[in-house]
Amino acid sequence: MATTFALIYTYTDDAELRDATRPAHRDFLRELVDDGTLLVAGAWAPGEAPGGLLVFRAEDKAAVQAIADKDPFTTAGVVASSDIREWVPPIGPAAGALTGQA
Repeated sequence: MATTFALIYTYTDDAELRDATRPAHRDFLRELVDDGTLLVAGAWAPGEAPGGLLVFRAEDKAAVQAIADKDPFTTAGVVASSDIREWVPPIGPAAGALTGQA
């Protein structure tokens, strides 16, 4: 059974590498959206530390880690660290869609 996971990326300070790798990263993410694995993703706002949040529906943390390992941001060295957490959003207009209950 699929579960909701949050993948939190912290990027390096190498904005040039990040900008150069972004098109491949987004293409990779679009494929995950198309297959229903990635629900939403985005970078933190400009005033925040460089990084982003990706929300997945996957079988387990290992499946999310396998995705992160193949992400061009990871393979190119844009990601300094990442954290995967199971997430159970119980309330709000998007909660059902995020948990597969909608």
